[in-house]
Amino acid sequence: MKGPVFVALDTPDLERAKTIATRVRHHVGGIKLGLEFFAANGQSGVRDMAHLGLPIFLDLKLHDIPNTVAKAVQALRDLEPAVLTVHAAGGRAMMEDAKAAAPANTKVVAVTVLTSLDGEDLQSVGVAADPHAQVERLTSLAREAGLDGVVCSGAEVKAARRLWPGGFFVVPGVRPADASAGDQKRVVTPRQALNDGASILVIGRPITGAEDPDIAARAIEATL
Repeated sequence: MKGPVFVALDTPDLERAKTIATRVRHHVGGIKLGLEFFAANGQSGVRDMAHLGLPIFLDLKLHDIPNTVAKAVQALRDLEPAVLTVHAAGGRAMMEDAKAAAPANTKVVAVTVLTSLDGEDLQSVGVAADPHAQVERLTSLAREAGLDGVVCSGAEVKAARRLWPGGFFVVPGVRPADASAGDQKRVVTPRQALNDGASILVIGRPITGAEDPDIAARAIEATL
C-alpha cells in the first residue's frame, strides 16, 4: 500500500465517488467503500472504482452467524479487496470462518468498538466494559481467531498494538487538528494516530467535504 491514508467515499453516488477519488488519487494510499456505497452500487460499483488502480478497503462490517458470513465473504472473493471488515462481536468462530473464506491477499480486520460510541452507549447495549477495555478484549479475540488486525479509534490503537505487535491497525475517525469532529466521539490527528501504531488511517469528510479535496488530501499527506 503506497500511503497510509484511505479516503472514505461515503456516498451512494457512483459518479461523485469516482470524481473525488480521481482528484485525490496521487495523495492517498487507497479508497474506502462502505455500506452506503455498496447498498447503492453493489459489486459492479466496486469494480468501477477498482479501475482507478487504488487499493480498495471494503468496509461492510459483516456480522452474522459464521456460515452466513463465510458465504458472504466467498461471494465477494472476485472483488479481491485489499481490506475487508467483519465485526469482532460476531465471535471467534465467525471471524475464523471469514478469514478462511477470504482471498489470500485480502486483509480481514475486525471492528472492535465503533468510533461513534462511548462508555454510556456501550452500557446501554449491555456491555459493562469501557471502550478501552472492550477494544483490548476484542483485539485479543481477533488475534486468536487468526485475523490480520482490527479497526479501533486512535485513542486505543497504542494499547491494541501493544497486545498485538504484528497486527494491522485501521484507525477511522481521524481528523486534522483544524477539522470538526462531526459525529465521532473519539478522534485523533493523523500524525498522532500513526505515531501510536496505526497501519492505515481512514479519513472522510475532511477530504471529501473540502472545497478542493485534492488540496485537503495533500495538506494531510504533508503532516505525515
